[in-house]
Amino acid sequence: MSLEGAGADALGWGRTEGGGAHTPRTAGGEAAEEQGIGSFAVLYRAERLTMVRLAAFLVDDPHVAEDVVQDAFTGLHAHWHRLRDQEAAVHYLRRAVVNKARSVLRRRRTARGYVWPTATPEPGADQGALMAEEHRRIRRALTGLPRRQREVLVLRYWSDLSEAQIAATLGISAGTVKSTASRGLKALEAALLRSST
Repeated sequence: MSLEGAGADALGWGRTEGGGAHTPRTAGGEAAEEQGIGSFAVLYRAERLTMVRLAAFLVDDPHVAEDVVQDAFTGLHAHWHRLRDQEAAVHYLRRAVVNKARSVLRRRRTARGYVWPTATPEPGADQGALMAEEHRRIRRALTGLPRRQREVLVLRYWSDLSEAQIAATLGISAGTVKSTASRGLKALEAALLRSST
């Protein structure tokens, strides 16, 4: 399920009689101030696709990735008034996406013995960017890595986060991030070599 179109309503965003979107409301009904953090709708438009792509790399399913990101934005909306600034909001989203992706994989493992699909379903027209041929090969190789290695590599080399940001997102030390990335790169390179022979 996508938040596009119905997303504003699903997250508690109504419309004025003139058709304009309301600003978010606090529990007391006051309009949320936009000092530093900006508009929730602006953040949604700016970060949604990035978060869907991150989730898709982690769960290997574009449709499930959409659901993961919808849940993350719903959680963000509930905590909107507590966040300090936009950077804090993006950090919340990223961490929520990673945690919810883990939950998806745990449920998948329970439901079907964690058997990964051997082929990726053909993408729809609106998923072409996610399923570009060069990404397919990498994603297939990523699915064979341990969860922590996969998360670190995706956050480091796709999301372009620093070691400190990855450590904060995953709740591990920067040293663990560095060693995990090193082992993950070696494992990924070996998997890509095997797939090309």
